[in-house]
Order: sequence, then C-alpha cells, then structure tokens
Amino acid sequence: MVEDNPMDALLTVEILSESEKNSYRSDIVKDGFEAISYLHKRNGYEKTLRPDLILLDLNLPRLHGFDFLTKIKTEPELKIIPVCIFTTSEAEGDIEKAKELKADCYFIKPLNLDEFESRISGIVANLLP
Repeated sequence: MVEDNPMDALLTVEILSESEKNSYRSDIVKDGFEAISYLHKRNGYEKTLRPDLILLDLNLPRLHGFDFLTKIKTEPELKIIPVCIFTTSEAEGDIEKAKELKADCYFIKPLNLDEFESRISGIVANLLP
C-alpha cells in the first residue's frame, strides 16, 4: 500500500487482517519514492517480496501517485503487478488519467467506516488470489 495517511493505512491493514483468508501480508510505504525503493529492493527493502497488488493513493508527498504509476507501468517486471487507485479524488480528469496510465481500477475512498471496510473487502476479493 502506498499511503501517506496513517489512519487510512491502519484501517486497511486491520480490514485485511480480519479477512476470511487472513493470509494477506500488508506493507505500507508513505510515498512514491519509498514505493520505488520497495519494488526495486533498495534502501532497506532488500528482503521484501513482490506484491500481488498495489493500493495507491494519488496525493502523495515527494512523488505523486500518477508519477509513480507512470514509472512502474514502463518497467516490464513491475507493470504486471495490478495497481488499484484508492484515493479521495472524485475528479473526472483523475479517473481518466488513471485509465490512460493503465491502472487496473479506481476507487474513491468513502468517508463512512462501513463503506470503507466494504470497499477494501471488495478490492481484495476481486483482485487478490
């Protein structure tokens, strides 16, 4: 998960830990640069595993979510990882740009806790093995 909001990250990890499969390992990085290091196994991430899914917020410090998405979708070994945009942005332009950049899905973060849990559960059920 690439997420700079600690509460959203914590809530997502909690929802995943309560999943029926309960076998999900969740790693959180706070910005696009850290996510690039994670995926390339550099700067303290040498022992990480390749993720099965990337949940990506757009409005990140240092490297915007779209810039991160552009970068990984040009790398053959990384572009096969499904990327799900999970953001507060409802802007039609952002949704269209995500499609252009080959995001696998785009979901708007709900403000309601039950809806947030339902959205994460749906993403996991449809995108993870």
